[in-house]
Order: sequence, then C-alpha cells, then structure tokens
Amino acid sequence: MALKVGDVIPKFTAKDTNGNLFESESIIGKKAVIIYFYPKDNTPQCTAQACGFRDNYDDFLKLGVEVIGISSDDVDSHQEFAKKYNLPFILLSDSDKKIRNLFGVPSKIFGLLPGRVTYFVDKQGMIQIVFDSLLGMKHVSKMIEKLIK
Repeated sequence: MALKVGDVIPKFTAKDTNGNLFESESIIGKKAVIIYFYPKDNTPQCTAQACGFRDNYDDFLKLGVEVIGISSDDVDSHQEFAKKYNLPFILLSDSDKKIRNLFGVPSKIFGLLPGRVTYFVDKQGMIQIVFDSLLGMKHVSKMIEKLIK
C-alpha cells in the first residue's frame, strides 16, 4: 500500500553514495526532507531531476529541508552520477527495492519502469506532499512551488 499525505515515514536503512549505512532516523523526525524515488542514474529525465534538485539545494537548505534521492542503482553508479553532476545531496542505493516497496512506489508502463515519486516530509516525519509523475523536472518545480514561492 502506497504511503500518502498524513502517514509517518517508516524507518529504513540503505547504503549511501560513499557506501556508508544510512539510517533514516538520523534525519527523519529531526528536520524536514524531500525524498525522491527515481528510475535510474544517468538517464535524461533522472539527470534533469537530480540537477534541478542540485540547482535549488541551497534554497532548500535555507528552509531547513534536506534532499534524498533513492534508486535501485548500486553505490558505484551513485558515486559516478553524483561526481559527474556535482550532486551535493544524499543518494541511497535501494538495489533490493525494499525501500521502494516500503513506500509503495508503483511501477509504470506495464511494470517495466520503476516509478518516480517525490515526498515532502515535515520535521515530525509526517508526509505533507506526495507527487507522482514520470516527468522529472515537474517534481522539482512542485517542491519549489510548495516550499519556496
């Protein structure tokens, strides 16, 4: 079942870009966070989305909001992706799709493409916004619209 507005983010762990174990409770419940699930590193829509979050990252930080990107790519892929595009935020590897399943992120196009869903989670760990669209930059503009403007 998909998480929705009003739900509290469940605890999860995953490897980050540096191969370190990331524990969700290190951020969730302590500060606001944008968590975005995307299909794959180095694809046009996913790159545009990541670069959009990168380009607005300082504005999100000024508002006390951290950004976390999650895909099924491995740590090596995330390291290359983050370095290539100078991504300053956390990328998590969900190669077994446990986090994606925990959140209930749906697959698209007959189940062939992992879904692209973005969540805005408040400081208490409660989901305030859920945005589901295959178009990556719409996720960035939706978060900017709700948080910055």
